[in-house]
Amino acid sequence: MNLYRITNAELAFGDNPLLSGTDFYINKGERISVVGRNGAGKSTLLKVIDEQIKLDSGEINIRTGTIVRRLEQDPPRSAEGDVYSYVASGLGEAGDALAKFTLETMKAEPDMQAMEQYQAIIEKHDAWQYEPSIQQIISRLSLEMFAPLESLSGGWLRKVALARALVAKPDVLLLDEPTNHLDYQSIEWLESFLLEYQGAIVFISHDRAFIRKVANRIVDLDRGQLVNYEHGYDKYLIEKEENLRIEEEHNKKFDKQLAQEEVWIRQGVKARRTRNEGRVRALKALRNERKERRNVQGNVKFSFDDVKRSGTLVAELENVTHSFGDLPIVKNFSSLVIRGDKIAFIGPNGCGKSTLIKLILGQYEAQEGFIRIGTNLEIAYFDQYRDQLDEEKTVMDNVGDGREDIMVNGQPRHVLGYLQDFLFSPKRARSPVKSLSGGEKNRLLLAKLFLKESNMLILDEPTNDLDIETLELLEDLVTQYKGTLIIVSHDREFVNNTVQTSYFFQGQGVVKEFVGGYDAIPVSNLTVDKTIKKAPAEQKSKPAVKTEPKQKVKLSFKQKDRLEKLPLEIEKLETSIEALQTKVSDPNFYKQPANDSKVVLDTLAKEEAKLDDAFSEWEALEAIQNETN
Repeated sequence: MNLYRITNAELAFGDNPLLSGTDFYINKGERISVVGRNGAGKSTLLKVIDEQIKLDSGEINIRTGTIVRRLEQDPPRSAEGDVYSYVASGLGEAGDALAKFTLETMKAEPDMQAMEQYQAIIEKHDAWQYEPSIQQIISRLSLEMFAPLESLSGGWLRKVALARALVAKPDVLLLDEPTNHLDYQSIEWLESFLLEYQGAIVFISHDRAFIRKVANRIVDLDRGQLVNYEHGYDKYLIEKEENLRIEEEHNKKFDKQLAQEEVWIRQGVKARRTRNEGRVRALKALRNERKERRNVQGNVKFSFDDVKRSGTLVAELENVTHSFGDLPIVKNFSSLVIRGDKIAFIGPNGCGKSTLIKLILGQYEAQEGFIRIGTNLEIAYFDQYRDQLDEEKTVMDNVGDGREDIMVNGQPRHVLGYLQDFLFSPKRARSPVKSLSGGEKNRLLLAKLFLKESNMLILDEPTNDLDIETLELLEDLVTQYKGTLIIVSHDREFVNNTVQTSYFFQGQGVVKEFVGGYDAIPVSNLTVDKTIKKAPAEQKSKPAVKTEPKQKVKLSFKQKDRLEKLPLEIEKLETSIEALQTKVSDPNFYKQPANDSKVVLDTLAKEEAKLDDAFSEWEALEAIQNETN
């Protein structure tokens, strides 16, 4: 039995039909991923289910007592108050009263009369039972209970909004881009939570790894029609491609028939005197059908202008240490960034990824260590909050700054023609930015960014809200980009497909460099990060353990033999690693199947681990021999 059903839905904004005589249903326990191009109406569909938008026509049936909650697309940046109050507000009047009562009890001189009023509302709704749920969900998302909302970053605000949606334990949970602004640890927690969730889930996401893991049904929204695929994401991709192929063949046959009939109707006077009126009516019907056809939306056309190259050296970091008060960002970090490097910054929210970028760019001065910045750097920066966009101006004014002609790859182009490459029709290009969806805003920011000459590209969460087709094209673009690339992203598949190297922020200022993306980071390193957060004191005491075993002990025969063989073993490992790194550095390396590249990256990681162990063993044996001598 359906929890929720829409029948024969019609919904249009102006000339743009989002739902056209289509059906949709939700069953208990389903995890439905709604996929489709930006602007297709996915977020609008969720708002219809949440009763924020009404259909133009159609029938909606909801099972009695069904609770629906929706996580909005953007974090509550303008919200006021504290974490506890905002999360509790997801319970409505009862939650608000519970939050006010709790905050009142924390005051030195609480208002007893106000507390009595809040208590009456709480008891009326039997809301004391919700208190453990509020605290539990806040704790599971690692939120600070009474932190002011205005003090939180986008990632933490996203977690707060998620907690607010989850606290009521709805029968239908609507999630609009739930992984946006979340770090990899939170995404993994959310995946596990949703897989165990008892209610139905309907979500929109660009994160392909997230969709693969969570969804058990795919609903494709394409040109006003909702099409069900009763299985996972990979099978959906195969069936969708086949459906588009069949549609294309049908359209070709249709167009051929229409062309033949148009030739017939335009024959001479004799043909017109004897023509079949039924055939004329059929031709008119064909014309109307062709007029109503909604073609598949094209793909975005990305390109970068070639500019003068930067120096070979982009940045050199040697034993860099930097902190904010008692919060260490990096400790004794050394690295070399060369022209053409493609680097991902991976780590939890608030770990210092943006700070390290500013250190590399010379915007911050390191407290300790040495940083050398390269020459001739032209930097283009993609900001996850889209602060470069003026919400009140039109799309074309944001790109053209009031001009109709702009320079693209050294050639003048009309701004409307350029915006059509990014799927903005002339009518849409004249709309204010505030009317765009999140994905359209990201496309607009990319259009604005790609006009800038650059040889260093910094992308801070570029994948948020992009549809999957555009995301895959962006992957191809950054793979082919000839300059230096730094990506900050929690999209695991995007990072795995684009970068050569990752800086992993392990916690407590520890930053490790790995060849490859998320898949190259050993699981043991991911768990160390959590240990450091829980028990920093233990980590600080560990170095003392390494200095203890300095005793005068003679090497055994086996140890002497091992010490003699280690240099040759280290040399072989270094040669093997160098060969593997050459493969990974090839621009075509990440164009091959993911499984093939993963084998090479895994082998490289194992060889590097063996080299580290060999060096450690050699140093230990050398120390014993020197001590004996």
